Amino acid sequence: MLEKEKDEYSEEFDFPEDVDEVENGPEMFEHFRFEVDKGQSMLRIDKYLVIQMASTSRNRIQDAADAGNILVNGKPVKSNYKVKPLDVISIVMAYPPSSFEIIPQDIPINIVYEDDHIILINKQPGLVVHPGFGNFDGTLLNAIAFHMKDHPDFNVNDARIGLVHRIDKDTSGLVLIAKTPDAKSRLGKQFFEKTTKRSYNTVVWGNVKEDEGTITGSLARDPRDRMLFKVFGEGENPLAKHAVTHYKVLERLGYVTLVECRLETGRTHQIRVHMKHIGHTIFNDERYGGHEILKGNRTAKYQQFVRNCFDICPRQALHAKTLGFVHPISGEEMFFESELPDDMQELTEKWRSYAKQLEI
Repeated sequence: MLEKEKDEYSEEFDFPEDVDEVENGPEMFEHFRFEVDKGQSMLRIDKYLVIQMASTSRNRIQDAADAGNILVNGKPVKSNYKVKPLDVISIVMAYPPSSFEIIPQDIPINIVYEDDHIILINKQPGLVVHPGFGNFDGTLLNAIAFHMKDHPDFNVNDARIGLVHRIDKDTSGLVLIAKTPDAKSRLGKQFFEKTTKRSYNTVVWGNVKEDEGTITGSLARDPRDRMLFKVFGEGENPLAKHAVTHYKVLERLGYVTLVECRLETGRTHQIRVHMKHIGHTIFNDERYGGHEILKGNRTAKYQQFVRNCFDICPRQALHAKTLGFVHPISGEEMFFESELPDDMQELTEKWRSYAKQLEI
């Protein structure tokens, strides 16, 4: 069992690309420890750790084992080692866990609104929101630390301030930051009580027939692939969390559809999983299969057109477009809207032109 709760890990949590060799190396520091349950059957350690550390790829685990960063009962093991009941597994690195300290970095960010209590950012795609394994720096919080470096009362490493919510690395759009503990507490309460107003724009595969609808389906990790979430029926998985997404068609574009999604709940990958569940996977969402050509014809010309679209928007076509909330101090109702980023604008225009050709 992992000493930290698994839910603490973000989806960006991962082993670094370059793991440090243990043999004849510097002092190593334990980052995580697992104690194998008494009833655990023998299982390769790389498979065991993929289950325990759901957001970490098997390749990364194998690389870490090859470098000697995975110990069992104090001794390095390779990735084919089979865990046994009561084994103690440690993940060690050449740096202490305090390496997660967030340092200021001059990273361009688009500040939509700022006052003494909050900052609202329109996050670009590809930017991780906070540090974790594999992303020790270069994150949104590193950028915020730099932006606030001349404010001695602001400490980005203080858990009582900072991110109020988060969006995935490859999702663009609005992210809210609290500058003070009071602001974070009051805003957090609004997100918890679901009184905020959040909507996303997304391009999904297929022609969504209904003009609008509601998707209700509890979400939990897929036991066959712990990197993914899936919808479970009532009573099917006790770990599944209730999730509701409302959607509305904005524009039908031939073999894809531009859709607005409004969150009633805020679960990990909620929109991505719910849209896939109803047969409309988000365009170029590699994790959920949207990077394949899921709709359309088999002509070489069409196949090349779609590949060009993948190049235009080389990530899941999902944007956190609007955010409404009550200001934590003034009590003022606030509502913000962000334009689609350039890659999604160009993508929709390409499909719009293609759809017109289909009508001829």
